[in-house]
Amino acid sequence: MTQGPRTLSGMVQLVDLTSGTPQPRPIDVHWISGSISAKHNTDPDIQVHEYDPHTFILRQNKAVHFEAPFVFLLFGNDRAMLLDTGATESPQYFPLRATVDDLIERWLAEHPRDGYQLLVLHTHSHGDHVAGDGQFAGRPDTTVVPATRDGAWAFFGFDVDPHRVARVDLGGRALECLATPGHNKAAVTYYDPHTGILFTGDTVYPGRLYVEDLPAFRASIERIIDFAGSRPVTHVLGCHIEMTNQPGVDYPMGTTFQPDEPPLQLTVEQLREVGTALTTIDGPGHHRFADFIIWTS
Repeated sequence: MTQGPRTLSGMVQLVDLTSGTPQPRPIDVHWISGSISAKHNTDPDIQVHEYDPHTFILRQNKAVHFEAPFVFLLFGNDRAMLLDTGATESPQYFPLRATVDDLIERWLAEHPRDGYQLLVLHTHSHGDHVAGDGQFAGRPDTTVVPATRDGAWAFFGFDVDPHRVARVDLGGRALECLATPGHNKAAVTYYDPHTGILFTGDTVYPGRLYVEDLPAFRASIERIIDFAGSRPVTHVLGCHIEMTNQPGVDYPMGTTFQPDEPPLQLTVEQLREVGTALTTIDGPGHHRFADFIIWTS
């Protein structure tokens, strides 16, 4: 811990988010995975898992929306970053802002400072990742970057150079960001040097990897693999779980009860397996592999 100037008054304790090499922390959590009857579901609207004191993984209730995307909240010294806003617009059924506000309030109670901001970014522009954006409209000290290709890529500078590695500094915690189209033309992959986590959105996760543009998807996977080869990556975290514990078997689309899910986290070796799998695909189809399915059209 080091000291630095507080924005408005006195001194603030800066959290050390840069020292050392990130080590993988276990994510041995039982995720809420829905129920046979949505009417009788007892899961919380949002499950919150503390990966470390400055990093939180949130999952939406499958009884509210079958996509049940994962959302991520990361804290830096100057601002927090919320990555994606889930599949449901209504705060009544998906109280994302209230949950995020509560987590920020708790973090600031432990790490007091003035003028703390929130930055809302996205992994891509599909509806199940941006539905909650409106909950943050008008929130003080908050910037919501549009998930569209024009909006997001202009923010990162990818409109000028799509091959650049952009940096988003949260205050002693600078994420590295890559343009990775293929699943979606606005897709962005994020690497957090503090945790070593690679956030891959819907590009790579234990489920159905829907490919919108196969050449672009191949190029993006190759780029992510090359990038991961030069960084200490602890986990590869996408935004869904759609596979079962049986290799190559997924839950049907629209499923609201997934009692036998594999872990959310993948490894760099599994990331490489996606790259290897793509070398065997040259046309449309549902191409099944042990930990994922590549859907090409």
